[in-house]
Amino acid sequence: MAGIAGVACSSNVLFRSREMGSHEASMAQYNGLRPVENMQMAPAGSKPSGSISSPAPKLRAIRAVVSQNVSAPKREKDPRKRVVVTGMGLVSVFGSDIDTFYKKLLEGESGISLIDRFDASSFSVRFAGQIRDFSSKGYIDGKNDRRLDDCWRYCLVAGKRALVDANLGSEVLENMDRTRIGVLVGTGMGGLSAFSNGVESLVQKGYKKMSPFFIPYSITNMGSALLAIDTGLMGPNYSISTACATANYCLYSAANHIRRGEADIMVAGGTEAAVMPTGVGGFIACRALSQRNEDPEKASRPWDKSRDGFVMGEGSGVLIMESLEHAMKRGANIIAEYLGGAVNCDAHHMTDPRSDGLGVSTCIAKSLVDAGVSPEEVNYVNAHATSTLAGDLAEVNAIKKVFKDTSEIKMNGTKSMIGHGLGAAGGLEAIATIKAINTGWLHPTINQDSIEPDVTIDTVPNVKKQHEVNVAISNSFGFGGHNSVVVLGPFIP
Repeated sequence: MAGIAGVACSSNVLFRSREMGSHEASMAQYNGLRPVENMQMAPAGSKPSGSISSPAPKLRAIRAVVSQNVSAPKREKDPRKRVVVTGMGLVSVFGSDIDTFYKKLLEGESGISLIDRFDASSFSVRFAGQIRDFSSKGYIDGKNDRRLDDCWRYCLVAGKRALVDANLGSEVLENMDRTRIGVLVGTGMGGLSAFSNGVESLVQKGYKKMSPFFIPYSITNMGSALLAIDTGLMGPNYSISTACATANYCLYSAANHIRRGEADIMVAGGTEAAVMPTGVGGFIACRALSQRNEDPEKASRPWDKSRDGFVMGEGSGVLIMESLEHAMKRGANIIAEYLGGAVNCDAHHMTDPRSDGLGVSTCIAKSLVDAGVSPEEVNYVNAHATSTLAGDLAEVNAIKKVFKDTSEIKMNGTKSMIGHGLGAAGGLEAIATIKAINTGWLHPTINQDSIEPDVTIDTVPNVKKQHEVNVAISNSFGFGGHNSVVVLGPFIP
């Protein structure tokens, strides 16, 4: 295939991948997400090994054809189509209170520690952003709480806290048209503990000993379903699973339900609970994780020269997204505005990003068009920044393609403190982004000891910075080449 033309994206920049020869060597040196030496490209006609860490294919020549009529982007003015954020809820390694969560981020505190949920002594990676002392009291009844996978427990607590934060408690909801309120909370892994326990019962004891909840609590749509069942929300309801881009995909899709007039309110975000043997072991097998067992708090270090992989995290982040018209009618407290977003695919490799950043840069540009925002208006990026060798620099390359002058931009990595929440990451980071907009303070990217020379954007290294956010973007990318960007800003009537 010589190339693909006509990729829609309105920006005054023309994106084109570099010539093929320069990329073959650079992409071949990554096995999964970790560097390997003397890697041999598979000969033509050979059979694939079946490993997800097989060499990345050559970059195809792909051209992003762009519109020239973008000098004066127009933001949405129709209050029925403007989407605002009226509530937030989370479950995190720093607890379930949003102010406490952001206070600890501003202080540069690491939530990474040795795993004690299971015996990880034989694992090559023995640390994560593990949640401790989690309580669902007041949100889930005791009987169901004992049965539920943590993935759904986190979802229910974060979702219900978000509803309360938006003044949409049970008494208020009873008097509203709940067919106009939907739920879209996704997950990358689903009920992984429920699934693992069910398989273990099948293998060790036979199918008759499997739990009747094995299937319901494993499938990825159950978070949205359970939250709707508990609250009576009868609007659009499903889940999206695009690995670590999941939550942003959900926010983007939820906003479009509102824009199309299909819902007045959407409860949207992501949830994940993969800090357990199957999850940790699986990512070790991908060669994706940092192995800094001797100093876990220093392990997640985006853009630092000594980074060696990401750190697993978990939790849930949920936003209440609402049409401006509906929010104003009920007198809601408007926290921020969702301006737009975009999703696309690298179409390149299962785990490695495109080194030229084409998929990501195109996604960012499309998100700005959707938001009616020019690149010059953006002055804050909450980066995906997982602390992987290939991914961190690919993202920076993409950002530089879209934002020609980055002197006024600040960029930070929330994952440096809480780890990678996988399907929940975008939800947690959207909340961090909104808190930055509201407080005027950006949390630091910690463990910035020796930043890569190509990273010329201010990463807010190690210490918080005061910064008035005009427009922010929050990036999330996932295995499979899934890219997503959401654009957020202060609410201006």
